[in-house]
Amino acid sequence: MRRIAILTALLLGLVGCSTATESLPADVTIIDVRTSEEFTSGHLEGAINMDVTAAGFAEALESLDPDDSYAVYCRSGNRSAQAAALMQSAGLTVTDLGSLENAADLSGTTIVR
Repeated sequence: MRRIAILTALLLGLVGCSTATESLPADVTIIDVRTSEEFTSGHLEGAINMDVTAAGFAEALESLDPDDSYAVYCRSGNRSAQAAALMQSAGLTVTDLGSLENAADLSGTTIVR
């Protein structure tokens, strides 16, 4: 029973946000949700940095246009999943690209170091 409850919770957490198995819209805004130090060490070309662990992340989402599409990534995919869930809750269209390397592969975007 516990496994079913855990699987149900995981599946419910994924409802409403896209995963990176689909192609990205051409006009998507890519957001790196890592710390500024991580962002400086290497990020996708053209990405903006919004640290999901920083105070005020949820409030910063209010500045994003709800009519635009967004894609998020982090180091391993954990924080990007958290950010995607928060963004989806805020009514934004978001795709979780997972890790930096996965995001580069899926988006065809260069990593700037």
